[in-house]
Amino acid sequence: MNRFRRPTSDSRRSILAATAASLAALSVRLTSGSTLLGSERKPTVFQHACMTLPYSNFPLERSLVGIQAAGFHFVAWGVRHRQDSGEQVPVMAEDASPEMAKTLGQRCRDLGLEPVMMFSTIYPEHRDGLVVLTHRIKQAAAAGIGQVLTFGHTQGGNRALWAERLKILGPIAQDYGVTLVIKQHGGTTGTGEACAEIVREVNHPNVFVNYDAGNVMDYLDLDPIADIRKCATEIRSFCVKDHRNWPKDQDCGPGFGEIDHYRLFEPVAFTGLTMPLAYENIFAPLLPPPKTPEEIDVLARRAREFLETVISGLQLQ
Repeated sequence: MNRFRRPTSDSRRSILAATAASLAALSVRLTSGSTLLGSERKPTVFQHACMTLPYSNFPLERSLVGIQAAGFHFVAWGVRHRQDSGEQVPVMAEDASPEMAKTLGQRCRDLGLEPVMMFSTIYPEHRDGLVVLTHRIKQAAAAGIGQVLTFGHTQGGNRALWAERLKILGPIAQDYGVTLVIKQHGGTTGTGEACAEIVREVNHPNVFVNYDAGNVMDYLDLDPIADIRKCATEIRSFCVKDHRNWPKDQDCGPGFGEIDHYRLFEPVAFTGLTMPLAYENIFAPLLPPPKTPEEIDVLARRAREFLETVISGLQLQ
């Protein structure tokens, strides 16, 4: 007697439905952050956003004017700026009201700059991490900013606590239409691979990876080209920073260092997603830092034109 019965029509339909659902889920995962294949490849839309950070020795308003003059249409906030009086003032204080963030967002837009990212200025494992990051999410939402950036200690790092807190913060970010992105900053969360493992554990659509190749090379002396392939599907933005180990161990602007940006961006060149590129370091190695904001304007334009050339070439392939 045959112990194996042929599937009924209902059971066949159930099997087909389950198979289709599995394939659909796999397709979403593969196409959400990895290079698409064949005729389905859709170029990633990279938003070139200069951070205000390179202008930290000058007032915030001057940084915004310079960023716009350097040809950028997007801006990222971070972190403090020296006023004409010499006082260091945060771009957006941790306890500032969402209304203040909304006002600054509009100031940026009035100058032709769309704000796309802001520093949280706090580690996920900080004792006040949940409270401050929740408020940062509210500030970002009020300002119309899509991403809040956070990162860990240069030494150590409590990955279990990160996952625990990001699982709480993910739904909050979703409620406000904001994505929380984590980047590499040394320690046990110092690689894209490590950050991606946390993101996969959290498994929330509003928690992803920001990739900082310069930090991977600087803090851990690891090859970011190999590392980025281990986290490409989880990347939703970049902090742009290059690095040199010779003749001096030094961070620098893109194209001035030892990182091959063609190889760096190749794994994410065709995702169909929109990704901010936040230019965090635009300075030349070995040379003294710029003394005037006009010198920074020149470096900002050079950095943007360099990466626009790289990405244009990759996406023509």
